[in-house]
Amino acid sequence: MFDKKEVQITHGEFGHTLNTGQVFSSNNEWIVFDHRNNDGDIKITGSIGVVNVNTSEEKTIYTVPNQTQYGPGVGAASFSPKENKVIFIHGIRNADAKKPYDFTRRTGVAIDLVNPEQPIFMDARNIEKPFAAGALRGGTHAHSWSADGSMISYTYNDYVMEQLAKTDSQVKDLRTIGLMFPKKVQVANTADVENNDGEMFSVLAAVVTENPKLGSNEIDKAFDECWIGKDGYVKADGVRQHKAIAYQGNVRDEKGNTITEIFVADIPHDLSVTALGQEIAGTENTRPAVPKEISQRRITFSQKGVKGPRHWLRSSADGNQIFFLSEDEKGIVQAFSVSPNGGDVKQITKNPFSIASPINISPDGLYLSYIADQSVFITEISTGNAQRLTQKYQAPEQLNGAVVWSNDGNKLAFNRYVKSDKGIFLQVFLLHK
Repeated sequence: MFDKKEVQITHGEFGHTLNTGQVFSSNNEWIVFDHRNNDGDIKITGSIGVVNVNTSEEKTIYTVPNQTQYGPGVGAASFSPKENKVIFIHGIRNADAKKPYDFTRRTGVAIDLVNPEQPIFMDARNIEKPFAAGALRGGTHAHSWSADGSMISYTYNDYVMEQLAKTDSQVKDLRTIGLMFPKKVQVANTADVENNDGEMFSVLAAVVTENPKLGSNEIDKAFDECWIGKDGYVKADGVRQHKAIAYQGNVRDEKGNTITEIFVADIPHDLSVTALGQEIAGTENTRPAVPKEISQRRITFSQKGVKGPRHWLRSSADGNQIFFLSEDEKGIVQAFSVSPNGGDVKQITKNPFSIASPINISPDGLYLSYIADQSVFITEISTGNAQRLTQKYQAPEQLNGAVVWSNDGNKLAFNRYVKSDKGIFLQVFLLHK
């Protein structure tokens, strides 16, 4: 299996934060990172870098032109599975003390590695009337490519609704999810850098409501999603659903308690040819509507719901299982799985200590990777057998973030703090088969 000798491949005395997934280039030659040294530092982080897996050469591929302590800020970069292109969070370009980086003030920017420092604005942004179909009015983050590279999912907060909530107590800025697909969108006023055209057409994919009915499937927050399978999944009726997203949604039980359950959004195979109405743009008083062609379905009905450290759902390559974290009967955070068609939930890990990180699934669907007990672990999904791949680290040189598989399954990348004469910095490490 994996050689337990870890290899440090970055050495610069600054942060090298890996995203929770999709950090390897399609040919597994490069790993992308941002220069954060702490998870919450996107606002003050001004550059994106890559490191060569074979030579440890580090290169900066994008630097924010006007970075300040208030933003714009960049972070959370992920590689396309098909192109030498990365997408990452980019704060709105006019960030200052009055308008700093925030949930509703960020967008998705891409860099093609052959043209570094040339930002490509992926999702269009348009926060003033007339709102444009295909453009958003707020902030996207946690961008994730579909397996064929044709679509990108994201988490979203709406700026227009956020501002309306300040004067209307019935309105809330509710987090939700969406997706974008190739189709250029132009907006009216790009002279104001609050707005920008986009290379892709954006829609929301989950219906959220301010006051979910108790005991219903209504949600007031959708978040931390994943694409299901390399080619979707097979429905209960035997028909293949080629495009679908699994996501976490907050429901209310009969007593009014918030429980995070798992939902699935089934998506038309080609939204670019679908006749989408103007309602998807939103109004001054309503958030953008989810296209009626996208369905929303709850697949778990549990007592505990999703629990544990923040994590994005993960899918097996064949789309048969969705993986998530929750607590076992002893209150220990373990990995579980459920079919996208719903049904029984299966416990995968059986560790005596809690999983302490996001999770990832090997490309062959056989193993789960994560951090627990300050070590890198993998667990065989079929048996639940766990392997500790690194020693147990102590502060200040501790593990951080997710453990990410290369596209060929032969490497694991992870972050660990390393102490130097100038301080303690997050570095990128590899484990090899």
